[in-house]
Amino acid sequence: VLVGRAMGKLQSKISFHTAKYRADGSVEETGPLRAAQQHGPAHTDGVTSVAALKPDLCVSGGRDKSVAVCSWRSGAALRRFIGHEREVTKVTSAPDSNRVFSASRDKTVMMWELHGTSGPSQHFPGHDLVVTGLAVSPDASQLCTGSRDNTMCKWDTETGECLGRAAISRNLVTHLCWVPGEPYVIQTSEDKTIRIWDSRELQVAHTFPAKQHIQTCCDVSQDGRYCLSSSSGSAGEGGEATLWDLRQTRNRVREYKGHFQTTTSCVFLPRGPALAPSIATSSYDSTVKVWDQHTGGRG
Repeated sequence: VLVGRAMGKLQSKISFHTAKYRADGSVEETGPLRAAQQHGPAHTDGVTSVAALKPDLCVSGGRDKSVAVCSWRSGAALRRFIGHEREVTKVTSAPDSNRVFSASRDKTVMMWELHGTSGPSQHFPGHDLVVTGLAVSPDASQLCTGSRDNTMCKWDTETGECLGRAAISRNLVTHLCWVPGEPYVIQTSEDKTIRIWDSRELQVAHTFPAKQHIQTCCDVSQDGRYCLSSSSGSAGEGGEATLWDLRQTRNRVREYKGHFQTTTSCVFLPRGPALAPSIATSSYDSTVKVWDQHTGGRG
């Protein structure tokens, strides 16, 4: 119901725009946007995570313990991977890779081959609680995972070997993302902080000033210059998204305020040549909002 209301409000917000994003990043002038195309369900229970796999493919994980690869063009579920014993919490993939990674409440991470068997090609056990963060290096050779057990782990994706493990008290990991072209991983936490990890030694390279609320999600711009985080909230308190500079100053750049409850996710939108840089946020208040990255104004 929340997703339906949010998508309805998003469609009504952007229906007057005359440009839409294409998979290659260009912009097509189309006039009013058509209603979102709907397809048969990819899962038999709630969908917990979705990520881009290729220009026409996405990967999703669900409470039904499965991982699905779907074509958004045809709506067909092309692959379904089974192996987790509990709900899938996060899914991700490396750019231009045929490898899919999934984290789960069963305390493990699994790797799947897009053109392989339906079973996992690699298994990464080692956390003591649900795995809530998942980020793969751009070349898909290494994987970083985070958990509610306060730990971060680094893995070799070929061998499944754990290359490092670091624990920080009260660092209940909520999300991870890898900085494009860099050895750094951004991490958000229930301790209200955003950390930059150097994956080479699996050490914290920088910690941004703590926020007032739990940080629920993060994303990194494609040029690697900025990081975005989102906050929990209720009754109009909190719920903001925050833009951080990842360059030498590492300052807080801007906040995006307008949600009335927890902002559950945040993302940098692909930039077309005729469009200003934008971000999108979604919230428990049943809305999805699109913001001008530079001004904080809503589109």
